[in-house]
Amino acid sequence: MGAAKQVIVIGAGIIGASMAWHLTRAGARVTVIAADSAAGGVATPNSFAWINATWGNPEPYFRLRTRAMAEWSRLARDLPGLPLSWCGGLCWDLSAADMETYSAQHSAWGYGIERVDRVGAARIEPNLIELPDVALHVAEEGVAEPVAATKALLADAERCGARIISSTVTALVQTGARISGVDTSHGLLATDEVVIAAGVGSADIAATAGINLPLETPPGLIVHSRPHQKLLNGLVLAERLHMRQTAEGRVVAGSDFGGADPGMDAQATASELFAVLKASLRGGDGLALDFHTVGYRPTPIDGFPIIGRAEGMDGVYVAVMHSGITLAPAVGLFAAREILDGERDPLLAPYGLGRFAQ
Repeated sequence: MGAAKQVIVIGAGIIGASMAWHLTRAGARVTVIAADSAAGGVATPNSFAWINATWGNPEPYFRLRTRAMAEWSRLARDLPGLPLSWCGGLCWDLSAADMETYSAQHSAWGYGIERVDRVGAARIEPNLIELPDVALHVAEEGVAEPVAATKALLADAERCGARIISSTVTALVQTGARISGVDTSHGLLATDEVVIAAGVGSADIAATAGINLPLETPPGLIVHSRPHQKLLNGLVLAERLHMRQTAEGRVVAGSDFGGADPGMDAQATASELFAVLKASLRGGDGLALDFHTVGYRPTPIDGFPIIGRAEGMDGVYVAVMHSGITLAPAVGLFAAREILDGERDPLLAPYGLGRFAQ
């Protein structure tokens, strides 16, 4: 048996943590380079954390997302205590025509959508003040508390032998047509493979080796209440507000799940959004704003993830996407297999970097 493959994972958000956990469990010698504290960065801690395969998906992407939902359940069995809740999602933030299209299409694909009326919506979320005439409910949608889940994955990976270091990657080290290591603020690290999972920082890192990652980084503001008694049972995706309540009782909300446009004055935007939140819930008067976050979403320009090796350059694997919370366990599993065994899962076929060269 040969020596275990050495892999450096750049990034300690939810994608980097899942990659590190799956690679370590599969026998690789893993070093995670975290620019900030574990679960730091500008995406994971500022995520709405909705696990879903909801509207707007072409079927191949829907299949990847539903597989990822199943992998969350597998991951929770393998890592007891993972902060995961299948609380369900109640949605009416689409036009009547779009809701009909979404319901018919995704139901035909096997998504468990239930149409509910005003009475049904009140039964699911009794504290909503304004109830829709028609809404769609998906009981199998859920949330994973992003920072706690990331820390749990990293801690277990470390327990199994991974090394986590706090440093900044200044460049990829190239030897011929191969990446052979990384240059960091603490020196040079050699490796067999580098995984770029650094969210919004991925493009700059890749560019040091001439690899172009076409990313956009739209901002999203989310408000967080102080812990409060239970007001919400699951995810609510209403016309002006997307909201949920965390395990510790915080109500988290944005104008959509990506957050609100922070505008010129993020504090003022947060206060206005929080006022809408309080007015939306029976008992909402007791909510107090604790803080707001502004996260930047690492979004490939066509909206779909980049997962796979860079063409024409060995030794480097890229994993960057919006919807990182939903996709993390499937991406970690599939990437570990591809990096260590050369086996690329068919569900990843549309999402290689090479599609942008066309």
